[in-house]
Amino acid sequence: MSRRRRSTLRCASVLLGAAAPLGVAQMLFPGDGSDEPGFVPPVVGQPPPPPPARMSSGEAYIPYPPPPVVPQARSEKKNPPNPPVMFTKLRSEHGMLDWATRPDDLNNLLRDMKASMDIHLASEVKSLDEIDPDPERNPILFRSGHFRIRHTPAQRARLRQYLLAGGMIIYDAAAGSKPFYDSAIAELREIFPEAPVQRLGPDHPIFHAYHDLDRVDYRSGVRAAGYRDSTPWLDAVTINCRVVAVVSRWGLGIGWDGNTDDTLRAYTVDSARKLGVNLMAYATAQRAWARQFAHLLQLVDREPSGAGKISIAQVVYDGEWKTRHKGLSVLLQQFHQNTGVPVKFAVRELRLSDATLFDSPLLYMTGHEDFQLSPAEVQGLREYLRRGGFLFAEACCGRLAFDRAVRRELRRVLPEHALQPVATGETLLTLPNRIETVGLTPALAQRLNRSRAEPRLESITIEGHLAVVYSPWGLAGGWELSPNPYALALDESSSLAVGINVLMAALTQ
Repeated sequence: MSRRRRSTLRCASVLLGAAAPLGVAQMLFPGDGSDEPGFVPPVVGQPPPPPPARMSSGEAYIPYPPPPVVPQARSEKKNPPNPPVMFTKLRSEHGMLDWATRPDDLNNLLRDMKASMDIHLASEVKSLDEIDPDPERNPILFRSGHFRIRHTPAQRARLRQYLLAGGMIIYDAAAGSKPFYDSAIAELREIFPEAPVQRLGPDHPIFHAYHDLDRVDYRSGVRAAGYRDSTPWLDAVTINCRVVAVVSRWGLGIGWDGNTDDTLRAYTVDSARKLGVNLMAYATAQRAWARQFAHLLQLVDREPSGAGKISIAQVVYDGEWKTRHKGLSVLLQQFHQNTGVPVKFAVRELRLSDATLFDSPLLYMTGHEDFQLSPAEVQGLREYLRRGGFLFAEACCGRLAFDRAVRRELRRVLPEHALQPVATGETLLTLPNRIETVGLTPALAQRLNRSRAEPRLESITIEGHLAVVYSPWGLAGGWELSPNPYALALDESSSLAVGINVLMAALTQ
């Protein structure tokens, strides 16, 4: 560690009242990442002002000096009730230097929201062990820092329970300190081994929940660090179409705190505050949605009882390949009820390079973000489709990044073929359900300025064989009867009708 960096840490430790002052050769704690590439020393902010003294609502008289013979009632208005807590700042056992170098960041963000939007919210400070698993008691967790973080197994389990119940956590790499960023990513992989941590595309609802922020302003410090793009950089874990955890690569809290030092690796004050508002708006809407559909019944897998069944293999790829966990089972059940065709409720999951790929009559593929197939996966899908296989793909929430990736990867797989629109009246839209118009989710209806529209499916036919069907509007949320509020998708009944028709087309090939 350089002499200048050690001096900065030592001074910051004193200013923030850390547990022990940092000596010349002393780290904050073993393995804190302060000697790693990309570490940025803490940038110390001013401590928050003390809260105003409040007298309890039960006081009726001025206690000092003694009242006159006739007591005088107080004429000032009572203090209003405390606003609800929205953000909970997570403290660590290593002192404020580890978790609160900008002590007033959340308070400033909330004051700005109160002044500009007339929204009255509060923040609090807790340790991770004090977090209530009920998100209603601490809706959004915020953990900022420069040093590496490491949760205990018990804390990871507690966080997982909280996040799956509808909560959200934001990890903020203060001043873009890379050891904090890397360790936050690693922690999320431990907490959710089944879900990838991936960067959100600029069309993600988080960037449009209140302000449109597909482009943001960065300080020159970010450019000096080698980042040239103007898109916001948030990595996230998404479970059932809801972002549960966010990691900001560049500093958010510094902007919330109002620091204007242009050399810092952070968003500008204006962009940081707008991102903060968007995160709050998104988390609030998603928490309400998660609570509404938290108790959906799980379908029980059923074993096949003979030949002539239809089953589905879901495509696994590097990225967010599993967006909804019950949708396919619901679709298969509805297909059986509507057609009488026996189905297998268990869904296989495999890669396109798997040797057993050709045992599956139907492949299903979905996602939200960009992805890229490996050469072996491209070759496997090409052979599968040319041999008579069937691929059913859908952009789960109608996201542009997935749509672009599907089109790009299909051009790699079948360069001699192109997706073609499916016209109303074709068999795919008439058997067994005649589909002339489809219902839309509120988000898609608002974008198209109408509540219903003609169905939008595209397909690829190889030598008379229907090989690919793709829906750029989401379907899986409708199959689960719970489309995400931000989804550009079909409503429940139309999603099921389209899905049943696609299964019938696959079965009759």
